[in-house]
Amino acid sequence: MAESVPPQAVFSASELQIAFGAKPLLQGGTIAILEGERVGLVGRNGCGKSTFLKIAAGVITPDSGTVTTRRSLLTGYLPQDFELEEELTVHEAVLRGAAAVQALIEEYENASADSPNASQLLERIEHLDGWTLDSRAKSLLTNLNAPAAHRIVGNLSGGEKRRIALCRSLIARPELLILDEPTNHLDTDSIQWLEDFLARYAGTCLFVTHDRYFLDRVCNRIVEIHQGGFVSFPGNYTDYLIAQAEREAVSEQTEKKRQKFLRSELEWVRRAPGARRTKSQDRVDRYFEAASQGPPEKAGDADIILPTPKELGNRVISLKNVGADVDGRELFSGLTLEIPAGARIGIVGRNGSGKTTLLRILTGELEPTRGTVERGARTEINLIDQHRLQIDDTKTVWDEVGEGRETVRLGTEDVSLRGYLRRFLFNEDQMGQLTAQLSGGERSRVLLAKILKRGGNVLLLDEPTNDLDLATLRVLEEALVRFKGTVIVVSHDRYFMNRVCTHTLAFEGDQLRFDVGNYEEFIQRRAERMAKPALPPVRKATAVTAVPPLATAPAAARPAARSQKMSWKEERDLETIEARILEAETALALAEVQSNSPDFYKQSPAEMATSHESLISQRQAVVALYARWDDLEQKRAALKE
Repeated sequence: MAESVPPQAVFSASELQIAFGAKPLLQGGTIAILEGERVGLVGRNGCGKSTFLKIAAGVITPDSGTVTTRRSLLTGYLPQDFELEEELTVHEAVLRGAAAVQALIEEYENASADSPNASQLLERIEHLDGWTLDSRAKSLLTNLNAPAAHRIVGNLSGGEKRRIALCRSLIARPELLILDEPTNHLDTDSIQWLEDFLARYAGTCLFVTHDRYFLDRVCNRIVEIHQGGFVSFPGNYTDYLIAQAEREAVSEQTEKKRQKFLRSELEWVRRAPGARRTKSQDRVDRYFEAASQGPPEKAGDADIILPTPKELGNRVISLKNVGADVDGRELFSGLTLEIPAGARIGIVGRNGSGKTTLLRILTGELEPTRGTVERGARTEINLIDQHRLQIDDTKTVWDEVGEGRETVRLGTEDVSLRGYLRRFLFNEDQMGQLTAQLSGGERSRVLLAKILKRGGNVLLLDEPTNDLDLATLRVLEEALVRFKGTVIVVSHDRYFMNRVCTHTLAFEGDQLRFDVGNYEEFIQRRAERMAKPALPPVRKATAVTAVPPLATAPAAARPAARSQKMSWKEERDLETIEARILEAETALALAEVQSNSPDFYKQSPAEMATSHESLISQRQAVVALYARWDDLEQKRAALKE
């Protein structure tokens, strides 16, 4: 049996040194990334994650150290701050991500038939699957819920542009794919598609994301940037957490032994006579060496404490038959809802379904097209919107958050601005630093500190998790769980929604549903509903769904009913089709639940591809059964006329 060839490094870096202004980031870090690995990069805001991605993508060079990539390596890169050509169509902008492949195709087409280089070019193009660029672009735009291919980039929103940039980074199927926060501005269905895509991806992936389910389901290795170096953990995010806990337990045990040694040695040094101390100088040296080491460094956590809210009245916010239209398009209508005091409501749904519009209606910033909204006399709303406030880059962190004051009012007490900023992990040096010099995650913490100090007993949060590191996310979750007011949050971060929310308001196909429970419970109930006959809709909507409604099929696919006698087979089909539909929907619901389980992503790529194809086939089978039922019912009705 031939020996398997060990995977080769596609990228390696040794003794990296780089600083951002006066702040050192990487300090001697060494790392190698092997072909086929899916590496999740984690670490505190400002530790250098995005900077390292730029080094790996060849956008910047380190101050010192060596960087090596495999020869002719094709790299795709999605940065946090990207640029798209405003005058291009969406389709053209996506294809720009495959410029290297298109150049190979052009060179091949211009080469003479007898050119010795032609066969090499053809082999390279086929290796990169270069002949399918147009169909791949269409598939990416559809699956990532991106704008229509003919639209002009300059007319798109920031979130739409980011989805185009993600499509552009994926289109060439690069051998090394580098993604910085790829899930930002993606809806849940698109995130799940991307997870599936990357889990089966043949190339190598390196990415930064705050989405913990994404890290758990895609990664086969976690790399943490810690104290300027790289610490590697095999496995996914769960494996990383277990290894971290074990490492900290070992550190604590080592520290206990060190402290015990110091106490016993100090006692010996104090009691030892001078002559004896001279003879045992090495023991004294060991004492001072141990004492100088200090305890192991522990990463500080943010300590987000929300201002104590004023007590809510019996009415928080009431909506009666509320509907909203945008640019002549109906988003939703007939929404009647009494928001409970103390509830933490997660709003979920596809991009463009109306979630942010609903938040603006709740605040009073936008009047509903139809219906009425009533807010309680004691209701005080604080909105953290999707785009948040703009930070003044000419101000320091101290001035931006303090806004001319040296204290912050938290409920009924004043705390010092210095103490408040420390809760958001800003040390003395950072408080005096210009906000322009902060990382994206640090800027997000500045904005959170600035907005949350406003107080309020109803917090509305639109995508609050973007750009926050995992540790800050955790304490934000804990702060919201402790909050005594009402929380309404729009987020595609499933982990965040599961930890925080007590209720779910779902833009689900052509209905809007309000349920008790977190996101995971909502997914379970949605699967159960799919196994039952459809319920009357609560409202009409034009939200785009990932799968066509199961109760309908395209009219063009249905043959016209013929006014002839039904055959024995048709009569038999009509008698049994309801039972067959129920059986098919039950099987589909079970498959949907399994596909959302973390165990689904532990399969091999081949098994996962088979499972994914089976799920698509089951969906199509249910749609076909409904279409058949409709055809037979139309024929029977025509025969009765």
